[in-house]
Amino acid sequence: MEEKFWKDHYMLLNKDEENELEIFGYKTQGCRKALCIAGYILSCGALLLLFYWKPEWDVWANCIPCSLEEADVVLLRTTDEFHRCTRKKVTWIDLSALPLPDGSNSECPLVADKDSVINRAVKKPQLKVRCIRVQKIRYIWDFSVKQFKRVGSLEDSNTCHSIHHKFGAGLTREDQKIRQLVCGPNAIEVEIRPIWKLLFKEILNPFYVFQAFTLTLWLSQGYIEYSVAIIVLSIISVGLTVYDLRQQSTKLHDLVEEHNKVQVTVCMKSEGCKELESRYLVPGDVFLLDRKKLSLPCDAVLIDGSCVVNEGMLPGESIPVTKTPLPLMESPMPWKTHSMEDYRRHVLFCGTEVIQMKPTGRGPVRAVVLQTGFNTAKGDLVRSILYPKPMNFQLYRDAFKFIIGLSAIGVLGLIYTVCVFTYHQKLVAEVVAMALLLLTVAVPPAIPAALTTGTVYAQRRLKKKMIFCITPQRINICGQINLVCFDKTGTLTEDGLDLWGVLPSEGSRFQEIHKFPSSTPLPWGPVCGAMVSCHSLVVLDKKIQGDPLDLKMFEGTHWEIEESNTSQDGAGALHTCVVRPGPKASSAPVEGIAILHQFPFSSGLQRMSVVSQKIGEEQYDLYMKGAPEIVSSLCRQETVPADFLKELNMYTSQGFRVIALAHKVLSLGKDVDVSDLEREEAESGLVFLGLLVMENRLKQETKPVLRELAAARIRSVMVTGDNLQTAVTVARSAEMIPKASKVIIIEASEPEGSTPASIAWQLAEDSKASTAAAPVCANAQEKINLDGESCNYHFAMNGKSYQVLVKHFYSLLPKILVNATVFARMSPGQKSSLVEELQKLDYYVGMCGDGANDCGALKMAHAGISLSEQEASVASPFTSQIPNIQCVPELIREGRAALVSSFAVVKYLTLYGLIQFVGTALLFWQLQIFGNHQYLIQDVVITLLVCLTMSLTEAYPKLAPYRPPGQLISPPLLLSVVLNVCFTVTMQTCGFLLVKQQP
Repeated sequence: MEEKFWKDHYMLLNKDEENELEIFGYKTQGCRKALCIAGYILSCGALLLLFYWKPEWDVWANCIPCSLEEADVVLLRTTDEFHRCTRKKVTWIDLSALPLPDGSNSECPLVADKDSVINRAVKKPQLKVRCIRVQKIRYIWDFSVKQFKRVGSLEDSNTCHSIHHKFGAGLTREDQKIRQLVCGPNAIEVEIRPIWKLLFKEILNPFYVFQAFTLTLWLSQGYIEYSVAIIVLSIISVGLTVYDLRQQSTKLHDLVEEHNKVQVTVCMKSEGCKELESRYLVPGDVFLLDRKKLSLPCDAVLIDGSCVVNEGMLPGESIPVTKTPLPLMESPMPWKTHSMEDYRRHVLFCGTEVIQMKPTGRGPVRAVVLQTGFNTAKGDLVRSILYPKPMNFQLYRDAFKFIIGLSAIGVLGLIYTVCVFTYHQKLVAEVVAMALLLLTVAVPPAIPAALTTGTVYAQRRLKKKMIFCITPQRINICGQINLVCFDKTGTLTEDGLDLWGVLPSEGSRFQEIHKFPSSTPLPWGPVCGAMVSCHSLVVLDKKIQGDPLDLKMFEGTHWEIEESNTSQDGAGALHTCVVRPGPKASSAPVEGIAILHQFPFSSGLQRMSVVSQKIGEEQYDLYMKGAPEIVSSLCRQETVPADFLKELNMYTSQGFRVIALAHKVLSLGKDVDVSDLEREEAESGLVFLGLLVMENRLKQETKPVLRELAAARIRSVMVTGDNLQTAVTVARSAEMIPKASKVIIIEASEPEGSTPASIAWQLAEDSKASTAAAPVCANAQEKINLDGESCNYHFAMNGKSYQVLVKHFYSLLPKILVNATVFARMSPGQKSSLVEELQKLDYYVGMCGDGANDCGALKMAHAGISLSEQEASVASPFTSQIPNIQCVPELIREGRAALVSSFAVVKYLTLYGLIQFVGTALLFWQLQIFGNHQYLIQDVVITLLVCLTMSLTEAYPKLAPYRPPGQLISPPLLLSVVLNVCFTVTMQTCGFLLVKQQP
């Protein structure tokens, strides 16, 4: 019975997500509440203040535990090491006033989508819904599973077919009204917090409350000048903090506000289309993309037509991305997993800009709303800024222990004072005042503020170096970094690729390479046809824009691109792109090529293809480009050269990026709509055309920075989405892997049938001679010994092998990660997982990336540095406006300076507090105290001089091969403080006794 109660009383919210929360149910009890109110009055608000600091105590005092179904208050607790608690009130949403569909009071569903959580959350016959709001997200109580479920999104269980048929015609007016009330407005509303709220939150900080108590005491003892000086300093400190917080709040509000008031055309079932403000959109609504440029106000899935969007607002590059409609197919699988393809290709994300629409012959481009408000991709980004993940750093934990230790000394002083003044038969009021005075002397209230002083100055210096920080607490942590993960493309190497050459294939043999730049243009042929048509480039404002690789490939042909609004096809008007030979291009027997349909690039499929037609001809061609291994597997094997792998390895081992090209003539009838082609069917039985060789040069700053980090004993690791062979070569050329070291490539395989998961270890091929021996294999049931590993070996692996290691060889993972340097073909999720695994090995991890696929890892690392100037960089703690890795040593230098400064200030404050404590205790023996001006000079003037000196001290220019200490409570620091205090106590006591003997 007890077990069942706790099961009903407790559940996990956001299970398996980064912000997982435990949730407990409580019911408010009248008599308990009355007792608490009496306590607030009798304690003059002290109990209320305590409950403000500890919300769990508030809940335990006012409420009794109950099942979540009966609860009117819930207590939320984070599952991380901090276990922070939050109190939330359960509210009710009343639907009875709405015009509901017939039969809603019986067993009939309230909304048309039978799978919707809303139907399971309505309490009948009252027509009410229980809900809570946590970190801007609304959760409603699902009566069928007895859990709070997130609302504001379409269910992930929907199939492609159900999305088209349930929502393709739009929602009814009744459905829309119910969803609006339950899901809330489609708006990312960030309140500009009033100054009085910010002020109250700041002054109710335990540090300022203690300071207020101290100052009241000192004023009562007549220390007017000293107290006024401290009050002035505190007002300046609070004022500056409130100003900074208000500025941040205003900036964030302005950043998101414009997307809350977008006009959209919504299609409603049996009512046609009408204009609506975007805040009224709900999941399931169908809206038209009928404007030339539209900033998307929600996450939506395309169901008809395609479009080009700029995803620079999200963690991504500011290049046009083509989105295609969700296929209408009879598959029982959820729509996100209907095939190997990346589902993101069908999704339009909130905050991204639609720059071009490509309607089909069936009408305008249409999309179904997937997620609204803070559930969207942009909402998630804003929430990560509003509710950052707290950092568990040793320094802040030690500072708290330090204050507790000093408080214990203060309590001893308090007992001593009571004994001395009682012995001399002083008044009780004087005894209490003097005892509390000595207690406050022992605990310098400025310790928490002092820890941030070094950080403030370091932040200013970083700003001058064009490195911006949104979480200053992390600057101290940067001083402890001993491993940095780097993305490759755009971070270690140049952003763009240069076209180096084309290796054509004819009759299953490679022909002579055509190098770029060349005095003779690329001759016309199937390879040239593939290069001019197989891309996702668009013309915007008379300028060709798109993926840098596509751009370089197209520019190498000297052809020109023009945007054609419509091309008459069998199925109606199609939006097409036409390419024609330019003045410098080689002569071609065609007027131009029309690109009719595109199967966009997908990281899951590692390829893209287009359907094109030569102008004036009826034949349709399919051109493909992609990862060589993938493209060759889709070609007829008799067309692939026998030395394909040898040629591929020759170029990848030299650090070139290699793309394969292929072609196929499509046998289509006159009335066939090319947009209805099945991708799997079209992309098969191709003819291999050759290899495109691209050069990706290292940035000139890369080598010196990596050398500097190596000299400082800071490990460098490459985490990239590129080919493994290319990544190893770049790591060698950047000297991330020394020349004398050997690289072991790890290839791990998933279990198949009765065969267990296995690992193969193989020496990477040297660029001069093939040193690869037969692979050494081991399976999950064998023991693998890595104890004798040497630094002369560096492990390299791809994302697939990493995933297998995590899943089947987890005990082996730490030993491999200690010597692993190259991780290739890593997905964004795998990058985040790698950072987390390295942190578990007690590494302080820095992550440096261009923001394209690194957002999760940048947030997960102790110090994430984004080289992107996109708005996505707000998700990263640090952003460098200088787009190279020079910012990494700069940040570590400033982190070390801030850390050392913080330690020095804590030592200084502790020493002066204890010295002052001993001096005051000695004077109390004589029933005397320090004068007003003595305290003023000791506390205010000297502290100001220390802070001023710190502001003039720069970070040391050279990174030393050892890190500053990361612990306050460590033998060297404690010994330094204790010996100093002992020396001072001896001198003060001797001086005191000597003076006592004087007349």
